[in-house]
Amino acid sequence: MHVAQIFKQKKPVVSFEIFPPKRDEALKSIDGTLEVLTELKPDFISVTFGAGGSLTNSKTVEIAGKIKRNYGIEAVAHLTCLNYSKAEIIEMVNNLKANDIENILALRGDHNPNLEPKNDFKHASDLIEFVKQNSDLGISAACYPEGHPESANLSEDVLNLKHKVDVGAEHLVSQLFFDNNIFYRFTELCKVAGINVPIEAGIMPVINKAQIERMVTLCGASLPDNMKRILDKYADNKEALFDAGIAYATSQIIDLLAAGVDGIHIYTMNNPRVAMKICESIKNVISR
Repeated sequence: MHVAQIFKQKKPVVSFEIFPPKRDEALKSIDGTLEVLTELKPDFISVTFGAGGSLTNSKTVEIAGKIKRNYGIEAVAHLTCLNYSKAEIIEMVNNLKANDIENILALRGDHNPNLEPKNDFKHASDLIEFVKQNSDLGISAACYPEGHPESANLSEDVLNLKHKVDVGAEHLVSQLFFDNNIFYRFTELCKVAGINVPIEAGIMPVINKAQIERMVTLCGASLPDNMKRILDKYADNKEALFDAGIAYATSQIIDLLAAGVDGIHIYTMNNPRVAMKICESIKNVISR
């Protein structure tokens, strides 16, 4: 089933993101994570793009296929395009379909110095259009409530996002943010631009100061003063920061649900305890 169809059947949708372990010997650890996450009955789980080589050789397909076959939960495989040719993308798409995976999250990706540069795709929209024309996969795309770091401004970025939808994106997942008002302003801009596909709010609980500062730098998200105070106060107390981070994320999610958001996408960082704590806190405010 295409992820977009899930939103037609129910709202809000709740989903998780996980990433393939970097080392093969750590792959077994993902099984324990999946056991916990699938018991929480998310509507889908996305799997980030494996590092290096083709998707065929990464663990993304293996994990996504396991989610779909072993647990009966829809899986979304991340797919990047900057370092790949059209022929390679076709190979990847065929491999996804051979493993019963029906959905991708189409991304531009970053330059990989270990791969020969390719010029077939320059933007995520190029990948979306190509996959739409050459397969029946469901296509999701990323969006940035504070604007993509490479965009001149948010208005320009929303217009680029509209192009992603026009060429085939059926569902949008937002980058992390820590101020819900930023997300609400963003979704209003999307409505004005004529973007009418589901927009899922991406939430990353802050449980590690260095990790979140690195993520914020990469994606261009801002840290509000109340989040900065939490980081400053509890950075050296691992358990206190975990509790504070979960509480902050839970508060964000409850407010988003009260506002009628289409869905919540939780960046679990492969930590099942994160997902468990949040789902336990919101179980009675989610309409099932």
